[in-house]
Amino acid sequence: DNHDVGVIDLAVIRFPRISNFTDFNVFERLEGVSVRYVSSVQELGQPDMIFLPGSKNTMADLRWMRESGLEAKVLRHASAGKTVFGICGGYQMMGQEVLDPEHVEGDIDRLPGLGLLPISTRMSGEKVTRQVKFGLCSPHSPFSTLHSPLMQGYEIHMGVTTPVEGTP
Repeated sequence: DNHDVGVIDLAVIRFPRISNFTDFNVFERLEGVSVRYVSSVQELGQPDMIFLPGSKNTMADLRWMRESGLEAKVLRHASAGKTVFGICGGYQMMGQEVLDPEHVEGDIDRLPGLGLLPISTRMSGEKVTRQVKFGLCSPHSPFSTLHSPLMQGYEIHMGVTTPVEGTP
């Protein structure tokens, strides 16, 4: 399948319960960029960047990624200094753990995450959906906003993601 791989090769992990396919449409329109949706180790190959998309069930898709062997490939990709970018549930998976004490997503209380980010996510039964306005922060000083106009979009999430104390 390498004949349609662009100069920049982006791989999106196609979770069984993937949500928000449209998040990647912007990349599909760029010349020289290929966006491949992959669901096996064999399909992954050696992309420039891996996206972990949103999921309708973060814990089940994290377990699927682990059992399919894709987790090991994603971690190898990251340890080689290449980019792994998580969106929504994919971001939650990148943390230290995903907790589900109320069994919102199933019968498992806790799953270790990929360990790529110093965060922990706790699922909750309340689903938050709302319109929001936001500005961008400088990555060098998170408390100072960049001089950009406010943007708007929607926020949708279940659970809370927080920093983990004492991680580098």
